[in-house]
Amino acid sequence: MFGAGNQGRSGGRRARLRRAATLALVGAVLTGAAACGGDGATDGDKGGKDARTDGKAPASTPADGAEDAAESAASAGSGEPGTPGTSGGSGALSQRDLTALAFTDGEKIGKYTAGEFSLGEPQGEDYTADPATCQPLVSLAKGATAFDPSSEVHRNVDVAEEMVGTTVAVQLRSYNGGGAVGVMKALGAAGKACAGGFVENRAVAKGQYLKVEPVKAPDHGDEAQAYRFTILDVKGTLKLYEYLTVVRSGATTLSFRADILDTKDIGKVPEEVITAQWKKFEAASTR
Repeated sequence: MFGAGNQGRSGGRRARLRRAATLALVGAVLTGAAACGGDGATDGDKGGKDARTDGKAPASTPADGAEDAAESAASAGSGEPGTPGTSGGSGALSQRDLTALAFTDGEKIGKYTAGEFSLGEPQGEDYTADPATCQPLVSLAKGATAFDPSSEVHRNVDVAEEMVGTTVAVQLRSYNGGGAVGVMKALGAAGKACAGGFVENRAVAKGQYLKVEPVKAPDHGDEAQAYRFTILDVKGTLKLYEYLTVVRSGATTLSFRADILDTKDIGKVPEEVITAQWKKFEAASTR
């Protein structure tokens, strides 16, 4: 979250420098977009606690919903290895095959350009949620659920010329057995359990999610989920917005996380980005 798509890509460093210069001018307003910190006690203070009126995080444990997810994954885990289009799961795609289905470095999607992240995986293992049940909303990296991906590819999509604009982290992950089904089950459980907010923890910062709302998901794949996040800035005064859409096709999930270094509500993950990645995935996986 908070500018996860702004970790840089190999082909857009000059644009990143321009963006950094602009952010220096508006940093007092948008500090929370890059990294939320502070341990305030209430919604109107520094966003360090849960946004509920009693100031306490929802009671839950990492195991909440995991049993149901595991059962769903087990029942969906039959199928031939390497078949991405089956409804249940089957075998994971290899790293090479999954990479071939993802955007390439420099690929154009309308006004957007795709690139590789220069600083490693966004929303990685150092992003955790409190309570832990909310973890799938923060990151689907290894350890986020009971199901770890066997292969994964990460792409950053943005408008290189824009100093402050929408960025999308596009992440493809493929799972063995019914892992992808289990991940979606865990994500859905988190969306319900964490509707009233939760805290995101990083190595040196905290972020306050005030609200998690389901929004219309695209009609792609075997199933899809989409969410709108309302996030509090570090001063506890400004609301920021972020969107997450996850599509599952067989044993693979396609995740799209969109944000902007601004208080503007972008409304949704850009449809052209989701559609272009889905069409590329679908065309190659059904050959």
